[in-house]
This record gives sequence, C-alpha cells and structure tokens, in this order.
Amino acid sequence: MCMILACYIICCSLLMSHCHGVVEETKTLKSKEDLEIEQKLKLFNKPAVKIIKSINGERYGCVDFYKQPGLDHPSMKNHTFHYKMRMSHLERSKMKRETHSNKTFGYFWENGVGCPIGTVPILRVTKDALLKIKSIDSDNSNPQSSWGKTYKPTSSIDNHHFAVVRTTKGKPKSYNGASMNINTFIPSVGPMQFSASRMHFQIGNEFIQVGWIVHPQLYHDFNSRLFVFTNAGGHECYNLFCPDGSGMILVSEDFTPGLLAEQKSIDFAIMKDKINGNWWLLMGTSWEEIGFWPSSRFKESSGTRVEWGGEVYSPSPPNPPMGNSHYPKGSPIVDSYVRLITTVDENYNTDKTVKNTERYSDSCYKVRDATETFFTHVGHLIIYGGPGCK
Repeated sequence: MCMILACYIICCSLLMSHCHGVVEETKTLKSKEDLEIEQKLKLFNKPAVKIIKSINGERYGCVDFYKQPGLDHPSMKNHTFHYKMRMSHLERSKMKRETHSNKTFGYFWENGVGCPIGTVPILRVTKDALLKIKSIDSDNSNPQSSWGKTYKPTSSIDNHHFAVVRTTKGKPKSYNGASMNINTFIPSVGPMQFSASRMHFQIGNEFIQVGWIVHPQLYHDFNSRLFVFTNAGGHECYNLFCPDGSGMILVSEDFTPGLLAEQKSIDFAIMKDKINGNWWLLMGTSWEEIGFWPSSRFKESSGTRVEWGGEVYSPSPPNPPMGNSHYPKGSPIVDSYVRLITTVDENYNTDKTVKNTERYSDSCYKVRDATETFFTHVGHLIIYGGPGCK
C-alpha cells in the first residue's frame, strides 16, 4: 500500500512539474510574441512632430523624413536622400496631359494641407491592426500577376481571379515606366476577400502594384482605399507596413498609401529615374512625386511586363464582385475602366497606343480591350468587371 501511495505521489509530482513547464513555456512564447509586436509598433509608430487626421478620422503621425520605415532597411544606412528630392529625370512631362488643375492632395486631411515640410504622414498603427496585418497569408492571399510565378496563364491562381489587359509575352521588351487613369468603386466583399483595380508592373520575378482595393482583412472597414504593394528582395508588403524597411520611401507631405479612394478617377504612374535608376510613384494629373523605391530593392533594372485591370481573391467560393460589380457594357461612362494607359520603353519613349496587348480573364469576369473608341480623352481604354460567381 505504501509503495502504491509513493508511486502515486511521484507521478503526481512529475505531472505537475510537466504542467508547470508547459505553462512556463507558453508564457515565454506569449512574452516573445508580445515583445515582437511591441517592437513592430515602435517601428511603425515613430516619434511624430505632430498628429493629423484624415477626413475619415484616422490618425497619422507627421514623421521626420529620415525616420520613416522605408529608411530602416540595412542598405539605407549610408543613404544621401533628401526630403526635397524629386525625379532627376523629367520625362514625366511627356505623359502630362493638358490640365488647369494645380490641386494637391490636401483634401484628404482635416487640416486641408497634410504634414509640415520635412515630414511625411505615417498611419498610427494599433496592436489590433498589427495583428490583423500579421494574420494575412504572406504568400497565397497577397496580390499576384495573372501570369503567375511561372508566367503560364491558368484559369485561376491560388484562388486569385483576373480580368486584365497585359503586354504580350512575345518578343521580350524592357519598360522604364507605365501609367493609367482608373475610376473607383466599392465592390461588396467578404471579410477574408479582396477586390482591386490596379496596374501591375513586373520587374523580373519581382513587382509593384498600385491602384485601389477593398480589403477588410488589411483595414478595419469595407471601404475602397488607394494602395501600393511591393514584392522585392524576397519580401512582400502593403503600403508602408514593411517592418524590414523594404517598402517605398515616402516624399509627399500630403499623401500616403492607404487613404480612402474619394475621387471618381485618379492617375497613377511608375517611372524609372534616368539618372540613378530609382523607381518613382507619381500620382494626379500633374504627376506629383509620392515616393520611390531605391534601385537596390530589385534584382532587375528594367520592367519586363505590365498589366492593367481587376484582381480578386477569395479563400473559397463564392468569389467577390470586381470593379463596378457588373460585366462591361461598352461605355466608360458606366463601366469600371482603366484608360489612358501608357508604357515607357528602355529609351524613355512614351507609347500612348500600347498595341502589344492581349486580354485575359477567367469565367467569372470579363474584360474588353477597346484600343479604338469613339469616346474622347480615353486613349487606350480597358473596361472590365463582373458580379463574381460560385
């Protein structure tokens, strides 16, 4: 009896010791996770000169240009960038259209002007928002090209669906830039889905996407927002949420990716600087410099393909609507469109006709490549969209 009791006591002691070890290990893991989150919050929420609010009430810190996340990258330790820097290559003037508008992006902000000179607006990130960003699958659910990673077209790629016009594979071409004008909508999506209208600029096996997106898993709402997505150096990230500093370096005091897509249409361009090879994001009819990616971010020095149009993602059926949630009807007045597309070749010649294109869409969505149209001021017109399908 005594032997049985002794064995029982020993077993209980070992079990309690094991349970205590499991609890301590769990606490340690939780502590490490909390520490990691706190460190990332410090990376994003840099000390700010002042706090401003967007027109929908979101808080942004006006962070010193030199302390922004994009300059945390190891390659930026000895950088010589200046907050007043602009494109040294002014070929952007060839893409500029006749306009009497000198409108900047101050209308995005409650104060009407944005941040002070020498600072850039960086979204103040909460712990809940950071956990939401962290929960996004870094490979499958992030934006992709319709060609996939091997440039072989398929009916769908990892639950991604497309309705795009893209430069043809054919004879290889090099691109130093591309541009577009798109109209914005708010398609209805599920909490784990996204629906976007974007320009996809491929640089070898890496790429940049710009446009608008409805992405409730990334944001806290179901609104349409202007976005940038970077795939470079083995890292992927939306907007400026790049803890390794691999994203875009912001130069604008009154615009930052992630703001609500308030306008009916907006212009985007990606252009390579002729002098230093940096890739610039330009926006608006006057092609305002928003930010740039240092050339060292990418393995290749020239663009290899471009595509324009819609992309949606859903982990399972049914698939969400795209664009204005309707199939194209043949008019930029009612359709979701991408118009005035251009490409810039290796010699910085701008092509406003872009005839080397092909259409691609799967069974859920449709796209029309209207290279010739009786509508004025649309240039090379792409209309696309669809209600989604099961």
